[in-house]
Amino acid sequence: MTPSTTWSPSSGPAETPPGAGTSAAGVLGERLQAVAAGLGVRFDAPELLALALSHSSWSAESAGSDSNERLEFLGDAVLGLAVADHCYRTYPDMPEGQLAKVRAAVVSTTALARVATDLHLGEALLLGRGEAASGGRDKPSILADTLEAVIGAVYLDSGWEAARDFVLGLLGEGISVAAAVPGSGDFKSLLQESTTRDGLGLPVYSVSARGPDHAREFLAEVSVGGRVLGRGMGRSKKDAEQAAAREAIGGA
Repeated sequence: MTPSTTWSPSSGPAETPPGAGTSAAGVLGERLQAVAAGLGVRFDAPELLALALSHSSWSAESAGSDSNERLEFLGDAVLGLAVADHCYRTYPDMPEGQLAKVRAAVVSTTALARVATDLHLGEALLLGRGEAASGGRDKPSILADTLEAVIGAVYLDSGWEAARDFVLGLLGEGISVAAAVPGSGDFKSLLQESTTRDGLGLPVYSVSARGPDHAREFLAEVSVGGRVLGRGMGRSKKDAEQAAAREAIGGA
């Protein structure tokens, strides 16, 4: 799903949190319409979308403001059910283990962060000063959590069918790709099989980490024969390597 409306970080919400008691909807103002247009969704209660874009760091610096954490919790459940229901109905002969792998591949932090980036959600986020200064708008974990919060907002605003359609509009293609790949989710094995079969040698992974221990993020790069084929990010070294391998084999 490609956003129909974009905006630049310079025109986005201010980095400095507002005064005590200021609502997210008040800070975002007319920008909410641009965000909703980019999502392809019409909100009857735009304050739900504003809440979905309110990171806990912003709320902590804005007395009286709620964060998107509860919406994220709800959206995670809606997301999981929408994907599981779709897979169950679409692939009647697929065994349970494979269904689980397909779901895991499309709801991973890396996959959700990629979708959130395409939707420019990071640019619209309300972040605290410290989180904004440390690159919070580009952190996969924050982006993935924000997308889940947006899904929760769509569910509360428009109900199950609208939320399901929204999720499938974002992830439907990814589900099809994951379902078509044997051993979906184990992209490292698939990449190694491919490069070995083609006589290119074994993939080599380089992994680095950033952030504090409680919010550590890993960045992986995979190369074959000295040529970089893919890059990926994740909350663990394994997730980052899988994301890099997925990009390398064109599964992104």
